[in-house]
Amino acid sequence: MKNNYSNIKKLFIVLLSLFTINTTTSAQDSLNMWDHTTHLKLVNIEQGNSYMTTPWDIGNIEDLVFEGNLNPNFVVRENDRAHLMLVITPQIIIRMFNTRSLPVKTPSYMPHVTLFYSIGNPKARKMHSVFLRYEHHSNGQQGPTYLTDGTINVDSGDFTTNYIEPGFIRAMYCERFKKVLFMETSFEYHFRAFTQPEILGKYGLYKLKTRVSLVSPPQFFHKKGDFQIDTKLDWTFGELNEWKPFNYKRLSLELTFFYRPKFLEEVGVFVTYYMGMDYYNIYFNQHLSVLRFGLMTPFLRF
Repeated sequence: MKNNYSNIKKLFIVLLSLFTINTTTSAQDSLNMWDHTTHLKLVNIEQGNSYMTTPWDIGNIEDLVFEGNLNPNFVVRENDRAHLMLVITPQIIIRMFNTRSLPVKTPSYMPHVTLFYSIGNPKARKMHSVFLRYEHHSNGQQGPTYLTDGTINVDSGDFTTNYIEPGFIRAMYCERFKKVLFMETSFEYHFRAFTQPEILGKYGLYKLKTRVSLVSPPQFFHKKGDFQIDTKLDWTFGELNEWKPFNYKRLSLELTFFYRPKFLEEVGVFVTYYMGMDYYNIYFNQHLSVLRFGLMTPFLRF
């Protein structure tokens, strides 16, 4: 337990230091880092990519054929120079289980709408944006949440929650890596009145989220033979399984490496490690530690 707490503390220190990095670009740099389209590109990074995993997960997740995240973004704005932007996302996560008949069990329906507003000059060396998101998360089931033996009914149990998420984005050019350093912090607030009553106290309602990514500069976002590194660190607050406030199980950590080979046009390959509560709707009571591989695309935008 002490080793886990020590490792968690070190991760927090590393992420905090990344948020305070003061990187600058040489005046002789011939690349124009930002233009009036940059805000949309940063919004696309924030919204995340669509992906499909392979069957070769390493860890304690159930035996799957694949997990797929369909994450299309529909952008509503006045013009390509607008500071204000509305993004509508009918996100769905599905898992096909490697059991008899290969069932796709209780998909996560996660439609959300996000309002973004960019701050400052779009041609400045650093970009800032604030956002406010409203999201619904359910599994489309109406059965009892718990079975008669007290265990969670993962096959047909009802799961639903609704939350808002205010957040802040900061991006700057990191000359050392020739990449854009993308940083985000946000806070999830789930409404008790709009959350399944049976999961209160078992499902975290308040979550502080941080993210640090290294991505290509705006003019190279669609370049082949490039890579992206993404780190997410979340901490869940409030009443949760009678855990103490600093129980390490409140932590969720995700590390992803994404690479687009030159011989692939629309997709790339990725490897990701995830540790924390299962994010797949009613499966939240499981604690995962899993290494995964698969295909990913950043192009599902409209």
